[in-house]
Amino acid sequence: MTDTQMDRSARSVSRRKFLAATGTVSALSLAGCTENTGGNGGGNERVIVTGSSTVFPVSDTLAEAFMDENDGVNVTTDSTGTGGGFSNNFCPGDSDINGASRPIQDEEVDTCNENGVEPIEFQIGADAVTMAVHNDSPVDCVTYDELAQIWSEDGAETWSDVNSDWPDEEIERYGPPSTSGTFDWFRNNVIGDSGSHVTQYEKTENDNELVQGISSSENAIGYFGYAYYRENEDELKALEIKESEDDECTEPSLDAASDGTYPMARPLYIYVSEESLDREPVYDFVEFYIEQSSTDTITDVGYVPANDEQVEENLEKLENAAN
Repeated sequence: MTDTQMDRSARSVSRRKFLAATGTVSALSLAGCTENTGGNGGGNERVIVTGSSTVFPVSDTLAEAFMDENDGVNVTTDSTGTGGGFSNNFCPGDSDINGASRPIQDEEVDTCNENGVEPIEFQIGADAVTMAVHNDSPVDCVTYDELAQIWSEDGAETWSDVNSDWPDEEIERYGPPSTSGTFDWFRNNVIGDSGSHVTQYEKTENDNELVQGISSSENAIGYFGYAYYRENEDELKALEIKESEDDECTEPSLDAASDGTYPMARPLYIYVSEESLDREPVYDFVEFYIEQSSTDTITDVGYVPANDEQVEENLEKLENAAN
């Protein structure tokens, strides 16, 4: 083991003892922002985080907390979408970490490798993909088949096309673009072989804009990560979901995502460039991120924390990658 690796191992043990003694990060220090651009006074050491708009609130919150404890380190966070982050930032070597709301794809790994980037996967929690409508919508529960009719190309045009008891009004759709991991997850797991995802809809990586669009029309529907619904639950109604007609309707919640009873639960990830881990600030931030992933910090953001076993596996993977 090199002197640098010995120092890093000592820091790892020291930080774990510190976190065990002090508990989770203070909520007062966890105010997220659109983009973090400096720590306490700023410095030349920079960690760049791109990727999923779903994972963004976690990365943004932890970046603020990490910079509060580490003068001179600047952690920037940018919500680019999972696929957009991989193709435009992470795989070209322009970011150190990419948040992802679905696993990295084989072609993305190939692109990364062609550019000398070796992605390392860490699962840092779980989400309940939330399908939301206007508060005054008469729709309360939908099946996967009904969702496929609503969101497939050449599918239903009006609500009554899906269910005769629903309004004879044109469906207004709001959702993430095709560069989004949430889009990929929904297309692959809900629409599946039923068809291709509709192309004509209001699309944006800004989930707050999706919330605004859905809340503005009684005929609107849209989907995004649970954290954004929880922030705006007075403005929207979350639909209960059942995978088939024989199943029970289940509303999205952290408990239902954790115990597997909510059909649209999914894991969340960060991918880290192995080469970037040679830089001390990147290693330290990833270690901090992993250790915080099992705490109430993640719950407070609106997602299911990783379990202790997952954290230990991630920490072991991190240490092995740096050796």
